[in-house]
Amino acid sequence: MSKIHSTAIIEDGAKIGEDVEIGPYAVIGSEAVIGNRVKIHGHAMISGSTILHDEVQVFPFAHIGGKTQDLKFAEGNKTYVEVGERTVLREYVTVNCGTSDGESTILGKDCLLMAYCHVAHGCVFGNRVIVSNGTQFAGEVTVEDYATISGLCGFHQFTRVGRYCMVAAACTAKQDVLPYMLTEGNPPVARGLNVVRLTRCGFPESSVKALKEAYRILCRSGLNVSQAIEAIKNDVEQTEEIVNLVEFIQNSKRGCLIK
Repeated sequence: MSKIHSTAIIEDGAKIGEDVEIGPYAVIGSEAVIGNRVKIHGHAMISGSTILHDEVQVFPFAHIGGKTQDLKFAEGNKTYVEVGERTVLREYVTVNCGTSDGESTILGKDCLLMAYCHVAHGCVFGNRVIVSNGTQFAGEVTVEDYATISGLCGFHQFTRVGRYCMVAAACTAKQDVLPYMLTEGNPPVARGLNVVRLTRCGFPESSVKALKEAYRILCRSGLNVSQAIEAIKNDVEQTEEIVNLVEFIQNSKRGCLIK
């Protein structure tokens, strides 16, 4: 059975699943959809057209589904937030709805956003993303699966953060963050392979070796990006990870944080 505190406010129209816990003074808006076994701690607020899938946790004073802060928003637009299964949103996290009509801000499954993180309109996160305290994402940022982001980082609108990367603390990313790499510094650049994460996730030795060689060509050979890409295509084993890395760079609209 659900446990809903007597002081919680659940507006008419909200859909509440089974075995849900809602703490004191929490507010659930009329358009919210709350999945099964979700836990919403006291003083948290779920507003807008927000879907929390099963087993999501929202900690005190977080606000999920607030109106976008983008001044281009037109009244009457229908926008959304969706949070995947088992994602944890810690204290004071804010996740805004989209801006353009029909746009969603999406967080994937099994993510962890620590205290005071902000996710602006239209961001899309993959699965198992970890973000440390105080990091801010401007609008339309894409964060791919298994990215790990340290605290107090900032991401410019429309940037992309590649899969299995590690971003060190206090980075300000105005361009795309390479997948599989460790990025640090200000201005941030790729400093090496994210070996710890790749090892923990069971990447085969052949993939790690290929990525190390790709990093050497991109960042240590003296070649420009176009020349480095050609060298990687010709001289490095074309594992799935190498194909993804090359495509990521070639599809970049803002350029990548390489060197």
